[in-house]
Amino acid sequence: MIGFSEGFHDAAVAVVNNGSILYASHSERYSKKKHDKYLDLNASMIARGLNLKDDVVAFYENPLLKKTRQIYAGQKAGWSERYLSMQPTVYFPHHKSHAAAAFQTSVFDESACVVVDSIGEWDCSSIWVAKMEDDKAVYKKVWSRRYPKSIGLWYSALTKWAGLRPLDEEYIFMGMAAYGKPSHTKELQRLLYRNNHKGIRGLEGDPCDIAKSAEVILEKELVDIFKIASSYSNNICYGGGVALNCVVNSKLQDRFSDNNIWIMPNPGDAGGALGAALLAYGKKVQFSPYLGHNINGKIDPKEVVTSLLENKVVGVANGRAEFGPRALGNRSLLADPREISTKDLVNTIKKREKFRPFAPSILEEHCHEWFDMPDHSRYMSYTYQCTRPDDIPACLHVDGSARVQTVPETSESILRPILEAWYERTGCPVLLNTSLNVRGKPMVNSKDDVKLFHEKYEVIVF
Repeated sequence: MIGFSEGFHDAAVAVVNNGSILYASHSERYSKKKHDKYLDLNASMIARGLNLKDDVVAFYENPLLKKTRQIYAGQKAGWSERYLSMQPTVYFPHHKSHAAAAFQTSVFDESACVVVDSIGEWDCSSIWVAKMEDDKAVYKKVWSRRYPKSIGLWYSALTKWAGLRPLDEEYIFMGMAAYGKPSHTKELQRLLYRNNHKGIRGLEGDPCDIAKSAEVILEKELVDIFKIASSYSNNICYGGGVALNCVVNSKLQDRFSDNNIWIMPNPGDAGGALGAALLAYGKKVQFSPYLGHNINGKIDPKEVVTSLLENKVVGVANGRAEFGPRALGNRSLLADPREISTKDLVNTIKKREKFRPFAPSILEEHCHEWFDMPDHSRYMSYTYQCTRPDDIPACLHVDGSARVQTVPETSESILRPILEAWYERTGCPVLLNTSLNVRGKPMVNSKDDVKLFHEKYEVIVF
């Protein structure tokens, strides 16, 4: 089964067969166009090259319904300009694809699936009841909120108001909230469920205060939706682009601590490609985030650690690339977290604003010694408070929080033995981990990309 998303942003392709995800990747990793909305032929040909018998090509939404809504909204539909690189044999609803990407990669046999994004065809928020019947996933939509009542569209409009790129830099807007006060909640609440496609005008205030106010409202809205979902099941699968907000995710995890929550680490539209493939397949699969282009090679973890101690920053590009927006060790820029000066060094390499934080990756068995967290967090889906902030200042936000990645002994990534070697040399089980790219560019994908990154930014990449 081949699933793909294309036409709006973050085009992607995924292949599922015999209970496994064989391949999944963002188009941008091949085209080198950030958030590329069309499938790069290299990515699609890789999918085709797997030579699956009786291929089903599934698309992640219904284009006709999408066009109908765009016309209703007074938008440019753009259907005549749209190019489908692979001819689909079946179309699935946008939100159902998100629900499937979450549920069929989970360990649950039944679940409520919460989907919240800017917009699908018409749905902006939805809840699905999913269960396995005769080894086949069955879905029933039980609640929805339709256009223009969109939490995601409102948040993207605020991102644009703050001078950032919508559908791209919401995570920066999220990070700004730590510097602000929730002094605009009433004003922003009034803007929440209007048509925000044309942006937000006339709003005044400090962007950090606006970001904090948006965080408070977003949390309240999602709590209300999760309350409905929890009435259907103790298990909750969460997808859609809004599920990338790791700050609010942590608050939901705390508020719904009696529930089992699963967030597939690529919950946005790129992950919809996987959801479409899974809907066509119909069964559960075992999930791994390492699904993309493979770079074969041997890495000596001790050499990486030695270079880290000498240079403070190194790159790692080994094994299969991560499917999703977050580096989880196979396409990572690693750095010593123990000195605050490292943060400025890495931000300079990545051409980012100095206020933005980085993520810590930690040996999973040590996570409770360093962070106030209820459980492991293997995919950077949540933020937690560090209990030893003076020891790893380079990878903490201004409020002492961090988007933690715990790395288990069973990890498929080279990051695990590197962390072990680092801990052996330093007594610190934590490394600063960020994506192997610079601002506005896709992550390093291939050996050629590695060579270019090394030459341009003078960073040793293993």
